[in-house]
Amino acid sequence: MTVRAVVFDWGGTLTPWHDIELVSQWYAYAEIYDPEHASALAHRLAEAEVRRWRVQRESEGAEPAGALDQIFLDEGIDTTQARHLRALGCYLDFWSPHTYADPQARAVLEGLRSSDCRIGVLSNTMWPSAHHLEVFRRDDLDDLFDCAFFTSEMSVAKPHSDAFLAVLDSLDVSADESVFVGDRLWDDIAGAARVGMRTILIPHSNVPDEEIPDATVLPDATAHELLDVLRIVRSWQ
Repeated sequence: MTVRAVVFDWGGTLTPWHDIELVSQWYAYAEIYDPEHASALAHRLAEAEVRRWRVQRESEGAEPAGALDQIFLDEGIDTTQARHLRALGCYLDFWSPHTYADPQARAVLEGLRSSDCRIGVLSNTMWPSAHHLEVFRRDDLDDLFDCAFFTSEMSVAKPHSDAFLAVLDSLDVSADESVFVGDRLWDDIAGAARVGMRTILIPHSNVPDEEIPDATVLPDATAHELLDVLRIVRSWQ
């Protein structure tokens, strides 16, 4: 097998997994947008997000969770208002400490490049691509990706085959020349295997059981730290 490309999931893979209480992230928004009713608003926004992820999961990615703005619009929030933009900034600031890349990420990506591998990202997310790219720049990784796909701006999401095929098409490689690295058995490993990619699982994320419809999926390899990905890919080459 010739490995010409490696595609990474983002959260829990290129970044370490963090357990986050869902309402807390939305309270960071709500206490700025509507201080008087912050608790009730935070709970409504959290419930709306859960519903969107559930639809995505039950449709196997055919109906993606969509963009973050849609949650606000459904709540009747004017996303052009200054107070919304201030609140959104606080929401993103809440997440900032939890989005830093794994300290081994740059070494792994540079090592793959030195092995003549193209590198892509495919992330199930509601955040806009501009924010993710800003995070890549902050972490000094933005120069190492040949493409990055975020399902907030796609018509499908993982594990749908078309999500993986879009990345492969952008990288100009076939599935059997490619490896997918992720932390989720169903979204990442099952989805990538379905299109014929080899798979590497990073099993450190505390993914709830209800988010793994099929736990019988087996990866081709398991990486116990991110640097293991480089060793595994080179062994396949």
